[in-house]
Formats: sequence, structure tokens, C-alpha cells
Amino acid sequence: MYDDSDGPAAAAARLTGRTARDERPLSGALAEVVLDDGRTVMVKRADGLEEARAEAAGLRWLAGADAVRVPIVYGQDGHWLVTDQIARGRPSREAALHLGRALAGMHLAGAPAFGSAPPGGPRDAYIGRAPMRNVEGADWPEWYAEHRVLPYLRTAVDDGTIRIPEAEVIERLCARLPDLAGPAESPARLHGDLWNGNVLWGADGHAWLIDPAAHGGHRETDLAMLHLFGCPHLDEVLRGYEQVAPLADGWSDRIALHQLFPLLVHAVLFGRGFAEQALSTAKAALER
Repeated sequence: MYDDSDGPAAAAARLTGRTARDERPLSGALAEVVLDDGRTVMVKRADGLEEARAEAAGLRWLAGADAVRVPIVYGQDGHWLVTDQIARGRPSREAALHLGRALAGMHLAGAPAFGSAPPGGPRDAYIGRAPMRNVEGADWPEWYAEHRVLPYLRTAVDDGTIRIPEAEVIERLCARLPDLAGPAESPARLHGDLWNGNVLWGADGHAWLIDPAAHGGHRETDLAMLHLFGCPHLDEVLRGYEQVAPLADGWSDRIALHQLFPLLVHAVLFGRGFAEQALSTAKAALER
């Protein structure tokens, strides 16, 4: 049985089977712990029990694609998650090219349906600190509107972050998604929260992915999030991606559609600035 009142060092010892020698807090929720065999592990304390379970299941599912690099999961119980520490390096064009190829391989590994949770992961998961429900669907436009756009729009309206008359433009975009979504694609295995902060450029010369909100979805959503918040050498990431899994015609015109989900999540978490960006993005998508 785990003891939820213990600290990072005790969690690391319990989940790795090694003695903890040193503990270095990095934030209120994250610490480095040095083990007696010389390894350093990352110990995260999640706010909710399902948050840690979702992250652990997501990392294992992405690793199972045998394409991208993700930290090893040593264990998870209760609020605690213990993973490998990745030594940090600097972005390079070569690493970005390899990342693009790896992302394509991860996406091609697929998912049972849009909205599928990773094996062992909860239905009620998280993206960052926001709840994210994994409900399966067969049709991407309908699923995306119902389970990735409208829930966050409703929350933003209820919170007063988006005014009721403003919401209409996003509702109109959802109604038009079948015509705007491009060619039908099979569900991809998504990282799900692929902004630049979750791409760790390692000292080994490779890019590593951390902190997923993994689920089955449309592959263009991961790439749209990289565009939204920027990524070093993004042109090389895309070049590597297309070498393995060419994108459907018109994909760049659909970036705004896929950015609406993370923008609304950020509106719910961080307020009006992101709400205004979501509204302008929806208007631009409707005008294409």
C-alpha cells in the first residue's frame, strides 16, 4: 500500500526499489531524486489520482509505438509518478528531422478509435490541469466538436471568459467541420499536448516527449499544436514527418481547426487572452 502523505524520496524508493540518497525540489509538484545506484529520477506529485495514472498510461502507450523517445516510467501509485530524468541539451536541425520521422511513426501506430484512452488509462483524464474526457467516436468531425471543442467552450461561457453572443462563431465552425476537415483519416496515436514545452531536447542529441495527454485523434492536431506555440526547427520536423507519412493536401489550411481545441483549453485555464485568440482563429477558419 502506498502512503499518500510521504514525499518524493520515499515515493522514488518505493517505486524503483532503490534507496534514495538525495532529493532536490524543482517546484511544488516536481523533484529530482538521486538513487543509491547513481541514477537520478523525476518524481511528480499530481493533483488528482487519475492525473498521475493518465500520464503513466500515456507514456507507456507512446513508448509502445516504438517510434518516439519518452522517459521510462518506473512506477505510479496514488498521486505519485516516477520517471527517468532526461539530461537537457540544445535543439538541432538533425534532432528536429528525426523528431518529425518519429512523430509520424507514433501516429501511424494508431488507436482503436478517436477518443480512445491509452490501455490502463482513465476515461476521465487531463490535458495540463484541465479535465479531458476520453469518449470514443468513429467520425472525427463529430467527435472533435462534441468532445474536444464544445465542452471547453461551455466552460468558458459559464466562467464568463467567452460571452454568449461570441460563442456563436465557434458553434458555426463546429457545424461546418464535416466540410472543412479534409479527407477522412484513421485514428492516430496522439501525444495530445504537443506544445514546445513538452518537447525536451536531450543532451544525447535527440528530442524526447514528456507530459502527454495521450489519446486517439487526428494526427494534424499534434502538428497544429507545435505550430501554435512554436518549436525550434519546425520546418525540419515537418520535413522529417512527410518523409514517413505525407500529410493530406490542404493540411496547412486546416491548422486553425486543430488549434481551436488547445486554445479553448488555455482559455479555460488562463483566461480572456486565449479566449480572444480562439475566437479569431474560428473566424479565420470559417473564412477559408
